[in-house]
Amino acid sequence: MALSCGIIGLPMTGKTTFFNLLTGEEAETSDFFTGKTSTNTGHAVIPDERVDYLSAMFKPKKTTYASVEVIDVPGLVRGSSQGQGSGNEFLASVRNTDLLAHIVRAFANDEILHAEESIDIMRDIATIDSELLFADLQMIDTRLSRINNGHKKKLEHPLEEETLKKCQDFLMEEKPLKLLELSEEEKESVKHIPFLTDKPMLIVINIDEDQLAADDYPQKEQVVAYCADQGYELLAVCAKTEQEIAQLPAEDRQMFMDELGITEPGVSRIAKAIYAQLGLISFLTAGEDEVKAWTIQRDLPAKKAAGKIHSDIERGFIRAETVAFDDLKECGSMAAARDKGCFRLEGKDYPVQDGDIINFRFNV
Repeated sequence: MALSCGIIGLPMTGKTTFFNLLTGEEAETSDFFTGKTSTNTGHAVIPDERVDYLSAMFKPKKTTYASVEVIDVPGLVRGSSQGQGSGNEFLASVRNTDLLAHIVRAFANDEILHAEESIDIMRDIATIDSELLFADLQMIDTRLSRINNGHKKKLEHPLEEETLKKCQDFLMEEKPLKLLELSEEEKESVKHIPFLTDKPMLIVINIDEDQLAADDYPQKEQVVAYCADQGYELLAVCAKTEQEIAQLPAEDRQMFMDELGITEPGVSRIAKAIYAQLGLISFLTAGEDEVKAWTIQRDLPAKKAAGKIHSDIERGFIRAETVAFDDLKECGSMAAARDKGCFRLEGKDYPVQDGDIINFRFNV
């Protein structure tokens, strides 16, 4: 499944550095606010040691990792939801993404101006949250006007107007729509509207090396509590340093990570956070032609998972020959795993687990 992540935040927070870290690209960054109006788009390959292991084992013609489309939009300013700055481009670019990553500046650097002239993480999170909230209110106002003033009222779900008013009241309480409990029928009635505050959210605190070493940054306790209350995933990443490390030869990277106390690359931690927020996992297929990671919803039935590869496999599904990656790794080879009884034949309703290596048996 194709995933997409929109990178948002105030100007001069390190959004494009974060984009470069994820995608390995070299989009232009600046130490001063340029009023940039262009959008950067790229793909982030999701590191997966399981794919590495299987590729070394099978030596396939092709190795395919899961990936995420990443969209880096111009920095927001107060009033972006009403079209200030590059607000309109921001709205058009990220409304249809699966997830938003809000980059918040914690690093101190007198040579890089802050849009609000000071470092205040909670203020900056609140600024962007407000812009998203106001943008959703604006969408609701526009939609209600069309319903009540025109011919479209009969064309949409009869619950739509009622549900929109419920969403409107909730937003007026300054709460994101992802926290609003709606029935399945109500959700269905407004699913065609890409609300921003209903999207899963990552808060990424962009820290400096001193903060990395101290495992601390300003207002950390407040930020942790706020993200927990709002249902946001929270990460702290030293984007500039991690980007520099990522550009080093492979044999040098671990040494620098050890020196800085980085136990896992930022890209890996971000990928895990994205998957956690979206409720996703990966199953694997392996052979001489290709080793590949397939992204699916957690607990997707085996027959549906087969359809991610090809509709014919889903249609003619017989059994899913399955072995857990950890079992394979412990055994050391497919043959040894088979001899030790680690392989299972699962039926169509089996909930696929993260790291399952599957060979689908089918007949069409």
